[in-house]
Amino acid sequence: MFLLMEAGVTAAGNQFPLAFTLVYVVGFIAAVTIGSIAWYNSKRPPGWENKDRPNFIPGLDEEKNQE
Repeated sequence: MFLLMEAGVTAAGNQFPLAFTLVYVVGFIAAVTIGSIAWYNSKRPPGWENKDRPNFIPGLDEEKNQE
């Protein structure tokens, strides 16, 4: 029984280094941000055609040429 308890303590003591965790967190935030910009710049899904783009999303040159 003591051997099993010791193995659990040893396994729980090993954690990911802070650098790996930060890479995952920053990568996730970057993926969400880039994906949101790409989605807003893509063709609108049905029902969203007349919705305005948020001010913080950059526009495309393509749209300026169509107007």
